Amino acid sequence: MRVCAIIVGLLLIAAVLQNGFEAVVLPRKISRRFSLSRLFYLSTWQLWSSLARKLRAGNRREFYLGYFGPLSVILLLLVWAALLMLGFAFLEWGCGLAISAPEKILTFATYLYMSGVTFITLGFGDVVPLSGLGRFLAVAEAGTGFAFLALVIGYVPVIYQAFSRREISISLLDARAGSPPSATELLRRHYREEHIEELVRYLCEWERWCAEVLESHISYPVLTYYRSQHERQSWLAALTTTLDTCALLIVGFEGISTPTARFTFAIARHTAVDLAQVFGTTPKAIEGQRLPSQDFARMRAALAEVGLRLQHGQDAEQQLAALRQIYEPFVHALADYLLVNLPPWISATGVVDDWQTSAWDHFAQWSPAKLEEITHVIIRHHNRTPLRHGHTHTHDGQEGCSFYGL
Repeated sequence: MRVCAIIVGLLLIAAVLQNGFEAVVLPRKISRRFSLSRLFYLSTWQLWSSLARKLRAGNRREFYLGYFGPLSVILLLLVWAALLMLGFAFLEWGCGLAISAPEKILTFATYLYMSGVTFITLGFGDVVPLSGLGRFLAVAEAGTGFAFLALVIGYVPVIYQAFSRREISISLLDARAGSPPSATELLRRHYREEHIEELVRYLCEWERWCAEVLESHISYPVLTYYRSQHERQSWLAALTTTLDTCALLIVGFEGISTPTARFTFAIARHTAVDLAQVFGTTPKAIEGQRLPSQDFARMRAALAEVGLRLQHGQDAEQQLAALRQIYEPFVHALADYLLVNLPPWISATGVVDDWQTSAWDHFAQWSPAKLEEITHVIIRHHNRTPLRHGHTHTHDGQEGCSFYGL
């Protein structure tokens, strides 16, 4: 019996230390199917998300889901600490260490108490080891407790720094691609007369953003569960919008060549595929059509309004569908797992961006017509400047973000 306790104790200590090292220190994906943190997140998220699925989609459900990421970090650290204390208690009890305690009869609870106060270096002194082996194990456990405290101090800031870097770009996407973001709005708001340098630069920024998300979310999978500040924003929606935009550019527009889109598409798809593998979400087709023919026609017309005309005529829809098949099943599987809505290809008419709304706007005299005018000004400017091909666009001197001051 005591031999089994020693084995169990050693296994618990080794498993927790290995898992803590892999989850916090080791910056790479773990291919092993079983790990404590993986088992923890699979079980807790299954329970948490099953309750969320019973709630109506909206602010209340997003508020509830937003608690899981930060709360799971605290719970995981507590689980690690509890298992380490339990492992040392099994080890000390199995070794039959001689200890001085107020109780006449020593039980496993006595050893568990000594393990707890030693691990957190509380040190009441009412239960102390008397043998050399006992003192050695006490010192080892106290050192492990200090290392665990350092782990906590270092782990939490790294998580929030990575989260902050991710969310900055997502917040900037609001004014550039709408709420929720869409590839159609992103292209409409960035295209200028024969000058797509700003769009190319922006795609380069998102290429780097996708690489950072891939690296950080594989190293720290808990970031995947962290929700964005606004209901209509998410890292998965931003990733999908990037893929949609690049897919349209790869299909091609008349007179426009953007090789950068292919590289951005590659890293964005890499991110979606790898994260789907990490969470074991099997790729699956979207129920119904994410871009039915009528929406494709509406999208095509909306892009043509600003001079973006798709190549290949009637074959453009089929070519776009072929590109969508190599990434949409992965993002759809992640969206279903994380309870996140995928962004539309083209936003519904009359949708207001998040930057245009606040609690004060409901009562202010400029709301809502004045704020809506800001977006409409861009379209009117597009309609004022004729191009040689008969299309209409913004003057060259106007930057993509200047509509804030128009």
